[in-house]
Amino acid sequence: MEHIDNTQETFVALWRLLRRTRRYCRLHCKRFCIRRVLQLWFGGEATPEFIWQVCHLCCQAGWDQLPPPGLYPRPHRELLRAIVAVRTGISYYQIDLRALDAAYTIAYPKSTPLNVNKKKKS
Repeated sequence: MEHIDNTQETFVALWRLLRRTRRYCRLHCKRFCIRRVLQLWFGGEATPEFIWQVCHLCCQAGWDQLPPPGLYPRPHRELLRAIVAVRTGISYYQIDLRALDAAYTIAYPKSTPLNVNKKKKS
């Protein structure tokens, strides 16, 4: 991954890369976890400190198996949010969630909506 910033285009690319990474891991019989994703995406830049920062921000363990992003998007949303925060050096809470959610609907148009648990306004 050469350039990461806080824009919708970057988020669309990250969602699509996440899908390709999951397929790659499945084809090569490898665990689809945060540690593996970061090592595949960033190579030598994925130091233990970098992996720890990302895992700490998204409140997930590095070796835990990730579910499919199209069915369970919330853990992946937090993962991408943490990756962008650590790579850009901005706060985790300054990530543009509207752009991140819009990018998900572009990358996964027929999948589970991100905001399934939100109540509809009457």
